[in-house]
Amino acid sequence: MLTSLVRQRAIRATSITIACLVIGTATAFASDGKKPATKPALTVTITQPTRTVLPVNLAANGTISAWQEAVIGSETSGLRISDIKASVGDTVRVGQVLANFATDAPTADVALARANLQEAQANAADASGNAARARALQNSGALSTQQVDQLITAEQTAKARAAAARASLQSQLLRLQHSRVLAPDNGVITSRSATLGAVVPAGTELFRMVRQGRLEWRAEVTATELGKIRPGINATVIAANGTLLKGRVRAVAPTVDVQSRAALVYVDLPAAMQGTAPAKAGMFASGTFDLGQSTALTVPQQALVVRDGFSYVFRVNADGRVSQLKVRPGRRLNDRVELLDSLAADVNIVAGGAGFLNDGDQVKIVAAN
Repeated sequence: MLTSLVRQRAIRATSITIACLVIGTATAFASDGKKPATKPALTVTITQPTRTVLPVNLAANGTISAWQEAVIGSETSGLRISDIKASVGDTVRVGQVLANFATDAPTADVALARANLQEAQANAADASGNAARARALQNSGALSTQQVDQLITAEQTAKARAAAARASLQSQLLRLQHSRVLAPDNGVITSRSATLGAVVPAGTELFRMVRQGRLEWRAEVTATELGKIRPGINATVIAANGTLLKGRVRAVAPTVDVQSRAALVYVDLPAAMQGTAPAKAGMFASGTFDLGQSTALTVPQQALVVRDGFSYVFRVNADGRVSQLKVRPGRRLNDRVELLDSLAADVNIVAGGAGFLNDGDQVKIVAAN
């Protein structure tokens, strides 16, 4: 029993000694006033915002359409289509034959009209001779005044009939000429309604074509943006396959649509005479208008951290800790991003490794490679 009591007293003395050591250490730390060193969370590189000249662009959406679409129709009626020489997608030249009508009927009509003209000319010549003789005998009393007037009237009637026969011949020749459907301008055929063997009336649409193969981008902009655009400025259009097309503003609509409150801007695109052109009429396309340049405060793209839908940069403070600052990004040029919020130009921000930091972390700064 005495041995057990001695053992308990020894254990109690040891516990008191350890407690005194802990209290002494805490007292010494409190009297010194220094915290233990914190290990840096990450090694980072720093940079400063710089002034950069950035282009001022205005983005818009719209539709690629034909500059002008020509409708080619039949100029005569009652004729049968005997031959079709053009199809959709063909590139044609002005005056090129697109289709032919059967010429049997108009050729016969031309022959008949020519014969009628010859008969009318013969009758007019005979009537002219009779009228000339009547005028010569008018003062001799051999013919009465009534007979002279009749012969002169017959001459005028015969000449009128000859003129009518001549006009009829011209009409039939024109009908024969219209038996060929010709392209009115250079362009690309976009639609064909002509059917072989069909008998069509005058004015029936046979073909449609894009004049000169020219396309335009009809961009829709708001009334506020409309005042920034003027004819002659450059525009970049992104086709459906990603091809960039350089264009120029040709005209700005003088009115704004009352339903959509949008105005149209017409941008001329490069000629698309070849079938492999990246832009086609009817395509939806996006693009930008070049409005000039301006100076902006920019930072490297890697300095921006996106969290919860917002953008942040990390400022390095004098004590080596970082502060998370919320910013609004703007335009982009290569690897530089514009900051729309005011930020001092001499502030140090984390350039490399910002994505792994949190507000208040201690960092170690190293030189960039």
